[in-house]
Amino acid sequence: MCVPEPLLERWEPLELLAAEAARARTGSGRLVLLRGATGTGRTALLEAAADRATEHGMRVLRARCSPEHTSVPFDTVVQLLACGPEFDLGGETPDPPGTPPHRGRAARLWRRLSSYAAESPLLLAVDDVHFADDDSRRWLVEAVRRIDRLPVLLVATERSQYDIDPPADGLAHTLSPALVRTRTLAPLSADSAAELVRSARGGAAPPEFVDACLRAGAGHPLLLRALLDDLHGAGPDALQATSLPDTCAALYPGGYSAAVSWWLDSAGPATTETARALAALGGVVQVPHSTHGARHAPSPHRTKAQVAPLRGPSSGTPRARTEHRGHRTGLAQHPLAEDDPVAADAELLARTADADPARVAGWLTAMTRLGLLRPDTEGRLRYAHPLLRDAVLSGWASDRRQAAHRRAAEAMLHRGDPAEAVAGQLLRCGPVGEAWATSVLLDAAESAVRDDRSDDALACLRRALDEPMPTARRTVVLTELGSLEYATVCSTAGIPRLAEAMRLPGPPRERVHAAVALGTALARRGEARAAVDVLRGLRDEHLTDHPDLVRTVQTASALLSDHDQGVRQEVYRWLRETAERSPQLVGTAGQALLVRYESTAGLTSAAFAMSRIRALLAQPADPLAEAFLLGTAAAVAQWADQLDEAERLVQRGLAGQRVSLLHPMHLALVNTRIDIAAARGAYEDVLADPAVRWPDGGRPESANALAQAVVALVETGRTEEATRLADGFDVQRAHETWELNRFLYARGVLRAATGDPAAALDDFLECGRRQSARDVVSPVVTPWRTASAECHLALGRPHEALALAEKELCLATVWNTPRVLGRALSTLATATAGRRGLDLADRAVRLLRQGVVGTPGGTPVRAAAVGVPDGTSASKAGGGSVDTELIPALVAQGRGLAAAGERARAREALREAAERAERLGASRIRVIAEAALRDGGARRTTTALTGPSALTAGERRIAELAAQSRTNTEIAQQLHLARRTVETHLTSTYRKLGIRRRAQLATALMGGGSPEKG
Repeated sequence: MCVPEPLLERWEPLELLAAEAARARTGSGRLVLLRGATGTGRTALLEAAADRATEHGMRVLRARCSPEHTSVPFDTVVQLLACGPEFDLGGETPDPPGTPPHRGRAARLWRRLSSYAAESPLLLAVDDVHFADDDSRRWLVEAVRRIDRLPVLLVATERSQYDIDPPADGLAHTLSPALVRTRTLAPLSADSAAELVRSARGGAAPPEFVDACLRAGAGHPLLLRALLDDLHGAGPDALQATSLPDTCAALYPGGYSAAVSWWLDSAGPATTETARALAALGGVVQVPHSTHGARHAPSPHRTKAQVAPLRGPSSGTPRARTEHRGHRTGLAQHPLAEDDPVAADAELLARTADADPARVAGWLTAMTRLGLLRPDTEGRLRYAHPLLRDAVLSGWASDRRQAAHRRAAEAMLHRGDPAEAVAGQLLRCGPVGEAWATSVLLDAAESAVRDDRSDDALACLRRALDEPMPTARRTVVLTELGSLEYATVCSTAGIPRLAEAMRLPGPPRERVHAAVALGTALARRGEARAAVDVLRGLRDEHLTDHPDLVRTVQTASALLSDHDQGVRQEVYRWLRETAERSPQLVGTAGQALLVRYESTAGLTSAAFAMSRIRALLAQPADPLAEAFLLGTAAAVAQWADQLDEAERLVQRGLAGQRVSLLHPMHLALVNTRIDIAAARGAYEDVLADPAVRWPDGGRPESANALAQAVVALVETGRTEEATRLADGFDVQRAHETWELNRFLYARGVLRAATGDPAAALDDFLECGRRQSARDVVSPVVTPWRTASAECHLALGRPHEALALAEKELCLATVWNTPRVLGRALSTLATATAGRRGLDLADRAVRLLRQGVVGTPGGTPVRAAAVGVPDGTSASKAGGGSVDTELIPALVAQGRGLAAAGERARAREALREAAERAERLGASRIRVIAEAALRDGGARRTTTALTGPSALTAGERRIAELAAQSRTNTEIAQQLHLARRTVETHLTSTYRKLGIRRRAQLATALMGGGSPEKG
């Protein structure tokens, strides 16, 4: 224990006590009443007065009152006067009712006091007189009226703190002011409290540490000294730290927590319950109207510069409700976290603590004046320090705490608070057993899912299962919970939940949701056959009378079979045979999957595929099957270079998805979104996509997203980062899916870019082998043949390169779009060389520079019927920039022209390639084009790094929406991007356009020059 420090800021009451003691020694006594809140040092001041009295020859008689002895008659007076063995009242019988004060025991006690006073001047020190028994209080009051003629000074301490329970009358309530001198002790000022802290540290202390101690001690000597004692006991490191812990568990030996508990006990059970209820609500409460009188009154232990004005509850507070909300109203961003505050007020606090609202409002005002509560920057009252809040909560019985949370939830529901806030209280109490609790928890879960707060959603859904609900609703909750657990906890966590949802005898539609989610989870873990078996079992046993649900299950089976080569062949064989006999049995989504299959198998053209897809989209679709149709159509449209149409389909599909439900098409739609960005050459968009921006150094869930990220990093010149990312993917442990093939291709691109064509060729050929085994031969999925041909050329094997390039061109001609045709022609040109090679390069550039309308009627073009295309029958790209293929085609053309001696034309082609690459942000191919320019003896002119032409496709798209007064949130929602991605793109756009404000965007985008910066 630290050595007791001298009394601080108590000189005035000490001088008063000294003067009154001197007056008493002359024969005229009086009552000095020392009042103050718990912990302000009343007892220490009383002891100091007693010591001084002893030094001046006065006899000190002491009594310390306690609540345990309030029922013992004259207990306090007996403590005062029982100073020797001769004092014995044990044999006395109580005075009969109505006995006058000057008779009986009271009279004998007065005579005893008088006899003591005759011997020497007296100081009667009564501590905590508010706990005195009734007989002693009456005796002391009567004594005060008579000691003005005796050398007796009565000094009593009395607690004067605003509590929830109205206090009893004070000792001086019936006394004349002439008989009493009263002093009320305030908490220490900031300067004195800081001096105490610095003294405990032995000198200087960091300001932040001093401030933390002041807030945790609230200027109360009791709390502050207990805190410093604990820090001293915890070792020198604790006392020399620059900050305080937030929990009492870090303090030793626990004197601070004990002091707070004693402070609460002194305040009574109602105040204790209110203080703890406030702490349970997050330690935050809206400042009630009754505190307005304290608006300009600083807390006694705070300097004026620290005082923030208090304000009442906002008149604009919306009517609270528990249905879904699209905005937040003054709540923390994550309102379900343990320490997040609730926007409470005095009425809510009162209902939570089961106390009188009027008294609670007054208590909040009093605690603010005492420094235990402080207004934050938003005017809400908080405990002055988290350590103080933790100490208030310690020792609260679990059942009482849970009951308080339930009362808070009911009160918040009654006043219309958001579901998230009400659910935050339900999470901290036991089952309610009423329907409203279930509804609130599910509403809060949905809001959390919408705001991408999966941890909060999981907590609400798990807690909802403790409440009663119909079987159908329980099936839905289990399905959503299992989906979220699979996606956010681990790959096996949610499977038992999903299996339980399937076993429940719920409605068929909900069981289909559960089965599709379970199948998706199993397939992603490499158990595609088990996934298909789950769906088949549900179809055969429970869906015989629901043909629409049967079609949905069959479509889901086909999509999930992509995770296993053998299962895929079985499912698509059945799908093709069924569609030939009875197309209605497979539905529009199933027919769309067949179009996708034929597209990847090289059996149809882009024009014909898109005509069929559009016809299917025009037909009515089952609600459950619509996602499959949209996702499949988006993939085909992206392959057909109809990127704008594909993007719209992706947006429709994602908008109709519940992201909290596992669904095979959700990841497919996300993959297509990333593929669209990659096709446009919007590499920063690829890297900024939420599916690619993985947290904590991990990797994306989708191997396709990982692959596209690797390619984007390579194309933007960040090969080291691409290598680290690719090295983190274990090919040996990966499941047999088409996404693995995409990763092998991406790793081949990386190896080729880093000067290892042999290893790259291995990856490309393995990708091709796996794809061919899945009947995927069209270059529209992964152009592994052209990539392999380039590696053969680098390794000096032109014959092998030529064979692959010719095969690629043959297949590209079937699909017949500028992208695949131009790429195939360009590679074949390089492999062929000579005048014919140059002719092929010219055709590639011409085709990529301007696509023309395809074959009338969209008739599929068969590979056997075509030769080398001249660009007159390729399907026109719809909103699909082909710069990613045009730039390397220009490089191939420029090299061919240089080899043919046409240096002027060569420089023109290479310069255009370099400029296009710079605008695209494709630094890898730009470096190649610049090197070719230098080899030809030319210097590349500097391309524009600023202005509208310097914007990438993604930057322009976001800038145009921002110029239309869309908010960042609205843009992010429309484009299915993270808000941070939108902000990053706009920052880059402002820099390139030379502007500083959003209002300048429209003018700058029109090429009007950089507006004047303001």
